[in-house]
Amino acid sequence: MSESHSSSYDRLKSKKSLAEILEVAIEFERTARDFYTNLIPKVSKQIRYLVEELAEEEQRHFDLFNELKNRPGLELQVQTLVEIPASDKKFSDAIHLPELGDRPDDQSVLQYALGREHAAMEQYHALAESTEDGPIKELFQFLANEETEHKNQLEKVYYETIHSGGV
Repeated sequence: MSESHSSSYDRLKSKKSLAEILEVAIEFERTARDFYTNLIPKVSKQIRYLVEELAEEEQRHFDLFNELKNRPGLELQVQTLVEIPASDKKFSDAIHLPELGDRPDDQSVLQYALGREHAAMEQYHALAESTEDGPIKELFQFLANEETEHKNQLEKVYYETIHSGGV
């Protein structure tokens, strides 16, 4: 392989279509929704409301991505190639869920949720930066802001729970 051909191949390898990115994001949100929904009856009453809220938020994100993916007129935009964010591997890995058992402790649930929200926040921020103006960029910006809010809320609950002797 010539040097210029290798360089072109490497650049292409470092990109994904927005359609591929949306598919991973849809799966990320679906697995999160299912995980939190299944977790609701298993967690303590102290954080049950939070897990219910997380399940609802993930459902809304799942719906937003599906709506965008199926919106008429975006066929060309979703075929656009964008740089794969550095956060992509961590984000994709978050699709694989941990086994927290039948009675997970609050700290484990909160730590997992914090990690997942952080991965989503990084991914959506990076994608918002690398996409062109339009509905897809706006969605990534919106979700990055939402995930940042969720992470901040979770950090507050984590601090209150752990430092108040809740776990």
